[in-house]
Amino acid sequence: MYKAFYSLDTNPFNKELKVKEMFHSSSHQELQARLKYLKDNRGIGLVVGEAGSGKTSGLRTFATDLNPALFKVVYFALATVSVSDFYRGIAYSLNLEPRFRKVDLFKQLQDTINDLYHGKRVLPVIILDEMHLASTHFLSDLHLLFNFSMDSENPFVLILCGLPHLASKVAVGHHQVLHQRLIMRYNMMPLTKEETGHYLTHQLELAGAHHPIFSEAAVEAIATVSRGYPRLINSLATGSLIYGFQNDLNLLDEEAVRQAAINLGI
Repeated sequence: MYKAFYSLDTNPFNKELKVKEMFHSSSHQELQARLKYLKDNRGIGLVVGEAGSGKTSGLRTFATDLNPALFKVVYFALATVSVSDFYRGIAYSLNLEPRFRKVDLFKQLQDTINDLYHGKRVLPVIILDEMHLASTHFLSDLHLLFNFSMDSENPFVLILCGLPHLASKVAVGHHQVLHQRLIMRYNMMPLTKEETGHYLTHQLELAGAHHPIFSEAAVEAIATVSRGYPRLINSLATGSLIYGFQNDLNLLDEEAVRQAAINLGI
């Protein structure tokens, strides 16, 4: 379809990118620095950002760069399950056969985390995504599960990730214990107007583009309509390419972006 029309090898704006191919915005780089601090100091961190801001991509970059001989990464995104199901999910991710009773499962997880860190010299890195959906009971149990040696050590890294209101949710009175234990907090920011242009160029070059496809006016329109959020940039850019192909446009203008936005309901 539009790939042949614009002489592209692949779809430039799909999310199936290798980590080394990702565009590193200033916010992405700052997130990596914050996560490195968390990794080096161990404990609990909080990452929030609007939908499509690149939180999960940033976490994937961080996790992929960890040496599997030194780190055990667990990614869990089922924040709407019960506390017991959460414990079972973490147990399965740690290659355990979950115990039946919650109290036994709790001890099983703590013993395993301790054994990984102290016995095998492997640091567990547990990433909990979509945590803005988590129940009060779920959040309340986290500080219990990740309390080791009477809260005197952290043989783990725990990353809580979600939409911005997760930060407010964690800060309320009955979650103060969890909130006070956060040693890292970061709010993922959207791309700037300049970064949006660089991002479009980066993605198109990865797809094999050899000439400009988006005019300066089109780039500005995408930056304005998307507000710099990568997921929206991808959708608008793809919609613009489709419109350009259908209308035989070699260089996309702001009208192509406007039509893409209308089709997307933005």
